[in-house]
Amino acid sequence: MAQDLEARIQALEAQVQVLQDREAVRALRYRYHECVNEGQLAAIPDLFTEDGDLDFGYLGKARGREELTRFFGGVSQLLSFVKQFVHNHAVELEGDGGTGYSYLEAKTISKGEAYVVAARYDDEYAKENGQWKFKKMHLTPYFTVPLKEGWAQEDRLKMGR
Repeated sequence: MAQDLEARIQALEAQVQVLQDREAVRALRYRYHECVNEGQLAAIPDLFTEDGDLDFGYLGKARGREELTRFFGGVSQLLSFVKQFVHNHAVELEGDGGTGYSYLEAKTISKGEAYVVAARYDDEYAKENGQWKFKKMHLTPYFTVPLKEGWAQEDRLKMGR
């Protein structure tokens, strides 16, 4: 009876740890978007592992904290306004690593022109010193179009497939 109770407690503790880790990874993704939305771009490289890898396609790539710092330092030169809204964040964890994806809707202003953006983030996560970080972040843009043009043109809809 005591062994059964101990085994059940250990199983519950393991389940609680998984839930805590999943919530910590979700908080990491939300913190990233908070940093972007609130202009706290200098804080973003610390959300990555030391060798963190970022691939934003045509927007650029960065590997390691130094390159990430340069990359996010240049965002404010490209975009005078940006607000991002993340949806459907799915997370799969195994031990101290994991993967996830989420969908992005964003409103930006670049060189005085308003844009609408839709994309998907694909991430890899790693737990370092008890803290979850991005190991890799990949952005797949579905469309980035001037607001005045809209996104409903057939050729733009095929980009995301």
